[in-house]
Amino acid sequence: MTTNELAAGTDPLHRPDGGESALDKAEGLIEKHSIDYIPEHERHGTAWKQGPFWFLANFSFFSIALGFIGAAQGLTLGWTVLGGALGALFGSLAMAFHATQGPILGLPQMIQSRAQFGYFGVLIPVVATVFTFIGFSVLQTNVLQTGFSNLYGWNPVLIAVLVSAGAAILSIFGHDWLHIAFRALFWLSIPFYLILTAAMMTGHLGGTAPADGGFKASAFMAVFATAASYNITLAPDIANFTRYLPTTTKSSHLVLAVVAGTCTALVWLMAMGAWLATRTGATDALVALSDSGNYVFANLGTVLAILSALALVATIGINTYSAMLSVATIVDCIRPTTPTRAMKSITSIAIVVVSLLISINLGTDQLTKINDLMVILLYVLVPWSAVNLVDFFFVRKGHYAITDIFKRDGIYGLWSWRGLSAYFIGLLVQIPFAVLSFYKGPIAEALDGVDIAFIVGMIVPGLLYLWFCRGYNIAEEVPAIVHSDEVLED
Repeated sequence: MTTNELAAGTDPLHRPDGGESALDKAEGLIEKHSIDYIPEHERHGTAWKQGPFWFLANFSFFSIALGFIGAAQGLTLGWTVLGGALGALFGSLAMAFHATQGPILGLPQMIQSRAQFGYFGVLIPVVATVFTFIGFSVLQTNVLQTGFSNLYGWNPVLIAVLVSAGAAILSIFGHDWLHIAFRALFWLSIPFYLILTAAMMTGHLGGTAPADGGFKASAFMAVFATAASYNITLAPDIANFTRYLPTTTKSSHLVLAVVAGTCTALVWLMAMGAWLATRTGATDALVALSDSGNYVFANLGTVLAILSALALVATIGINTYSAMLSVATIVDCIRPTTPTRAMKSITSIAIVVVSLLISINLGTDQLTKINDLMVILLYVLVPWSAVNLVDFFFVRKGHYAITDIFKRDGIYGLWSWRGLSAYFIGLLVQIPFAVLSFYKGPIAEALDGVDIAFIVGMIVPGLLYLWFCRGYNIAEEVPAIVHSDEVLED
């Protein structure tokens, strides 16, 4: 690839926006980049701002609903909080290390995985992540439908339509607008939640400790897995929102900001949910949040419900945005393309329509569905995460020929047997350990229902991929990396 080609804007790193639609003309509002490389002169932001962003992603009544899972399985408040805290930390560390890839590579999360799985091979984990994003959007929309219907008697379909419209708008406007929305909601929400938490801790909400309940290993691991899953399943999202950071961003600062943000929010609200479930017998997170807030003083619960719902809509927005980038990656694998603003907008709308249609037909058995889906997504994503992180930190150590990621005949090949083999083996080895409402693996049965499948699914493929790469000569990639760096500098 020549400097003239770069200047002409025909390369895949600075893909031009074609067409002259109304959306294309909104230069200052709608993000122009998609799966392409973000040049250094367009980088902006700081590591610490990632903290509030990912805090808000976990700071909604959906996280409160996750706190109900322990109580539903007979776990006490203390054990539920501990299980949630450990799971949140485990998951946030995994996603935080993925976050460091954004500033270094300047690419969305999933297209980076061509280096581990190949130009076409990446389709397998990318398709899985599309289901992940849509699955979360469906569940979160369904929780909003049910909550506002129970709380105010609003029409569930209308609620779902409004939620989907808001998510689509945020996805269409893209990266910067999502960051703005998240930061605004963060600062608006914190004071009201602090008031409710203070009332809860000082006894102003009443509540009675249950006479029964205790420790149960299977229930404890279910809470751990749910919390870990909620954070790990953000891993395919995270580089999408750190890729605009300058390359000089310190990885340690970024990891600290992400871990602090995601852990604090999830532990806080899961603990709140566990308290409401064990002390008041609450079964609907949004209703419980509203009722407890209004008990403290008039309309506090209403404000909390609205802010929490807006936070969840914004989170569905990042799911839609990341799903759109994943779909663009799939299309680009099949036929190299230039995603325009109009194309990205149409894709975002199509994604929310699919999510909407599924969510309005999902039903009301939320806790079982939430737990099952979260665990399945954890099983699917953990092997990808292990392969990706081992490659980035131990095999290639952050050095990639970015231009070759966009080439079918590049150094990463069409199919990488190393990454794909490790991934599929990682999926298979989890089956005997899996614990779901409709299936329990034989080893899980022997462990009395304790779920350690995702731990096996992280360790085995990671070690396998490292072993598969033991004879691979990384030095052969150096000329391509040097050439890529020269192209990016030009």
